[in-house]
Formats: sequence, structure tokens, C-alpha cells
Amino acid sequence: MKRKITAAVSHHEREVEELRADHQLAVEYLKAAMESLDDPDDRAAGLLALRTIAEAYGGLGAVAAEAGISRESLYRALSPAGNPTLKTLLAVLKTVGMRLSVEPDHHVAA
Repeated sequence: MKRKITAAVSHHEREVEELRADHQLAVEYLKAAMESLDDPDDRAAGLLALRTIAEAYGGLGAVAAEAGISRESLYRALSPAGNPTLKTLLAVLKTVGMRLSVEPDHHVAA
């Protein structure tokens, strides 16, 4: 008997859908991922998370246009080897309804 193969949704597509549907989940997802920016060996994870958030909130082209950045520049900045400027990070975060925040590092003695 042959099995009927059904279309599957990729993990990435499902992740984008969930982040689009739940803004608080998107905030927590990005908060966790942004911690990886402190580690040069894991920086790509934070950039790819921000890219996923941008995809969830309109797509990279729409986010780039609203943020005043060329689409190509945004693709490069949010690639695993990207090195976005503070201006780019702030613009993308603002476009997706978030902002940058600072908190004390509890691992450092005061």
C-alpha cells in the first residue's frame, strides 16, 4: 500500500508563523537570541534571530523599506557573518515594534 505524502511545513516557516502570531513570544525570542551577540563565536545566532523576526513582521524587503535601509544591505547585515551598525539595529527593531534596552550584567562584580 502506498502512503500519501502530505506537504510539510518547514521548521523555519512554522517559527515565523508563531512569532508573527504572538508578539510577546517574539520579544522573548529576540531577547534570548540577542544575548548571543556578546559571544563572538555565537554572534550569528542573534543576527539570524533578528532576521527571522524581520521575516515574521512583513519580510526583509518591507522591513528594509520602512527602516530606510536597502534590502541588500539588510540581507548582508542580518546574515551569519553580518556586522550591522547600531543605526541598522535600532531601525529594524523600531520597524518590528521593539526597542533596544540595557540591563546590568549580573556576572560582573560591581
